[in-house]
Amino acid sequence: QVQLVESGGGSVQAGGSLRLSCVSSVTISNANTMAWFRQRPGKSRDVIARIDIYDRIFVDDSVNGRFTISRDNAKNTVSLQMDRLEPSDTGAYYCHMFKDGMNYWGQGTQVTVSS
Repeated sequence: QVQLVESGGGSVQAGGSLRLSCVSSVTISNANTMAWFRQRPGKSRDVIARIDIYDRIFVDDSVNGRFTISRDNAKNTVSLQMDRLEPSDTGAYYCHMFKDGMNYWGQGTQVTVSS
């Protein structure tokens, strides 16, 4: 059974930084995409950063220049470095993997940014 386990969430003041990590129970080296989604309170779950098998990166405009996604295939890990956090970044963050035609989700980790 595939498992994605996120860590690194927490509470931080505006302007601070957090680093989220997602460890997969299976290899991610042949995953089509690894991504981070964010779900703000009362809102839909939206992709904010994605990296594909060719290391091509997509970053949503709302976090461009502040968040950086990276993957370490040797450790089956995808990370999200979040800098200059804003109160609007508050929400649940989910790791996602698309592999072999299947979608996999982590359980989510909460990020709270106070002003």
